[in-house]
Amino acid sequence: METAINFIDLNAANVAFLFIVGFIGGMVSGFIGSGGAFVLTPAMMSIGVPGIVAVATNMCHKFPKALVGAIKRAKYGQVDVKLGLVMGASAEAGVLYGVHIQESIKRAFGEAGSSLYVSVAFVVVLAVVGGYVLRDAVKIYRSGNYHEEEQAGRLARWIQSIHIPGTMMYFKSVKAKVSVLVTIPLGFATGMLAATIAVGGFVGVPSMIYVLGVPSMMASASELVVAFVMGLGGTIKFAWGGYVDIRLVMIILAGSLFGIQLGAIGTTYIKPFMIKVVMSVIMMTVLISRALVIPVYLSELNLIATLMPETAKLLKNISFGVMVVALLLGAGIVLRALLQGMREHKRQHAVLEEATATD
Repeated sequence: METAINFIDLNAANVAFLFIVGFIGGMVSGFIGSGGAFVLTPAMMSIGVPGIVAVATNMCHKFPKALVGAIKRAKYGQVDVKLGLVMGASAEAGVLYGVHIQESIKRAFGEAGSSLYVSVAFVVVLAVVGGYVLRDAVKIYRSGNYHEEEQAGRLARWIQSIHIPGTMMYFKSVKAKVSVLVTIPLGFATGMLAATIAVGGFVGVPSMIYVLGVPSMMASASELVVAFVMGLGGTIKFAWGGYVDIRLVMIILAGSLFGIQLGAIGTTYIKPFMIKVVMSVIMMTVLISRALVIPVYLSELNLIATLMPETAKLLKNISFGVMVVALLLGAGIVLRALLQGMREHKRQHAVLEEATATD
C-alpha cells in the first residue's frame, strides 16, 4: 500500500550540511564527471531523506550543474558532445524505466523499502565498479606510466574493430567509428542506474573508458553531457509523481555550482589517473556508509529480527560519520591534486621564463 511522502524538516544544521555536501559533490562532479551523486544521495539519506526523494532531488539538481560543468570543460577541449548526446538519448529511456521501478517499490514497501533498494544497489554497484577502478588505478600507479589509461584496452580495440553497416558513427574522443548498437545499451544502463540511485556516471564513465576506449579525461567530461540530458527528463518524471524536494535542490545546487567550477579547473593540472583514484576511493568509502544502515531498513521491513532503537541509532550515526569521512576524502584529494598541479605549473612557467631571459 502506498504511503505519504515525508519531506524532512530543515534546521540550520541540515541546511549547512547540505550546502557543504553540495559544494563537495559539485567539486567531485567537475573533477571526475560522475555527477557527484554517489556523495549527494547517501548524504541526504544520512539525515533522514527517504531514498526515492533523495534520488529524485539529486537528479533535479544534477542537470543545471552538469550543464555548467560541461560548458566549463568544453572550453578546455575535453568534451565529445556527439558521444554525450548519443549516449544521453538512450540513457533517457533507461531513466524512464528506472523511475518506474522506483515508484513500484515505493508503492509496495514504503519509504523503508525504497531506502533499502537504493542502499543495496549502492553497495553492489560500488563494490563492482569501485573495486575495478581502484585496481586499475593502483596498477597504473605501480607501473609509473601515468598515461597508460590513455591507450585503448583490448576490449575497446575489439569494439572499435566491429563494423555493422548503417550503424557506425565517428566519435572524436576515440578517433574511430563505433556502432550505435554498442552505445545504446551502455546509455540505457547509465540512465537506469541514474534513476535507481542517481549515479549514472558509475556506468557512464567506466564504460566510455573501458568499452569504447575514450581517454579518461574526455570520458569524465563527456559524461556531464549525458548527465544533463537524462537529468532533465528524469526530473520531469520524478516531479510528476511528487518526489522532488525543491528546498533541498536549491540548497545543494547553491553549493555545487561553486564546487563544480573548482573541480573542472582541477582537471587541467592533474595526471589523468588521479581521476580514477578519486573515484575509487570515494566509492569504497561510501560503500561502507550505505552497508552499515542496510540492517536498519531490513529491521523496519520485518525481514530480520527487530533491532533495538539504540542499535539502529548507533548504526545510523556511524553511517553518517563514514559519509562525512567520504566527503572529506573527496575534497582533500581534489584540492591536494589541484594545489600540487598549480605549484608544478607555476614552477615550470618560472623555469621557462628564466630560460627565455637568459637567451
